[in-house]
Amino acid sequence: MKRIGFLLKVKEEMIEEYKKHHEAVWPEMLEALRRTGWRNYSLFMRDDGLLFGYFETPDSFQVALDGMAKEEVNTRWQEFMAPYFEGVGLHADQMMVQLEEVFHLD
Repeated sequence: MKRIGFLLKVKEEMIEEYKKHHEAVWPEMLEALRRTGWRNYSLFMRDDGLLFGYFETPDSFQVALDGMAKEEVNTRWQEFMAPYFEGVGLHADQMMVQLEEVFHLD
């Protein structure tokens, strides 16, 4: 399993609404994530909207992203969530900044 960490930035004025949507992620979106190899997926957020995401996948970050890009539900979810993120005209999955793993303790 590959461990993946990434960053995104949620607009500060939309943080609470963003959190509400993640209390009830669409079941078909959850299934698509599982089907495309996203495991142990978590999101963490600072008060200013800086978002840290973590998941594990059998292949690579790019393979996981490519798998989700083929899922129709992901297109709908990304369009729905796009207004919440800082960035110009891109979906969140196109703006994820992958972090380099520099230490791991099993």
